Amino acid sequence: MFSTRLASRFGSRMASNAIKARSFSTGARAGAVAGARKKLVVGAVAATAGYVYYQSTQAPILADSKSVAGVKGTDSERTFIMIKPDGVQRGLIGKVVSRFEERGYKLVAMKTVAPSKDLAEKHYADLKNKPFFPSLVEYMSNGAAPVVVKELSQELIYMSIVSVWEGTDVIRQGRVMLGATSPLDAAPGTIRGQYCVSIGRNAIHGSDSFESAEKEIGMWFSAAGELVSWEPANWKWVMSNN
Repeated sequence: MFSTRLASRFGSRMASNAIKARSFSTGARAGAVAGARKKLVVGAVAATAGYVYYQSTQAPILADSKSVAGVKGTDSERTFIMIKPDGVQRGLIGKVVSRFEERGYKLVAMKTVAPSKDLAEKHYADLKNKPFFPSLVEYMSNGAAPVVVKELSQELIYMSIVSVWEGTDVIRQGRVMLGATSPLDAAPGTIRGQYCVSIGRNAIHGSDSFESAEKEIGMWFSAAGELVSWEPANWKWVMSNN
């Protein structure tokens, strides 16, 4: 009986000590977790503030301070290329991208856009006095082609693919690759010469000068970080002059 009582008292004391140890351990852990969470929250707030500051202070090109159209006459020169709604509808996106990639030019930005009427008017502002201007704007911004449907509306709008390409003489060479504005005058092998017939559906647009490239790239890629500076592994093998 004595041994039974001793075992009982010893067991109770052990259990009590274990409970105290667990309580202390849990409290310590809780304090550590709370401290870690506090540090995490503070770190997240700081990181978010830093990102917001970055977004609000950076130019529309990531980690690069040069003009959005690069430096004219160098391998950093950039041009704006748009695959128009008819080109998107006909599935020519991959073919156009392949042409520029195979030539050796670098893709630095690309996105899908459903242009507003205001944006279409700004883009074609130099054609404002032309008799076809209203129909051109209408074609670029909305019409009968069911490409994208606006939220809460039955109005149908066209979709375009806009992109920026970089490399030596890319503005002039890009125009050559596109072909003449009128596909019937475009040389065989050019994009328009191979895929288009009508001037009203000539599939693609490209900047015609450095000034145009600056304006168009800045207009369509105005948000911070949309243009990315990077160097392909084969860049020097394509662009070197020696």
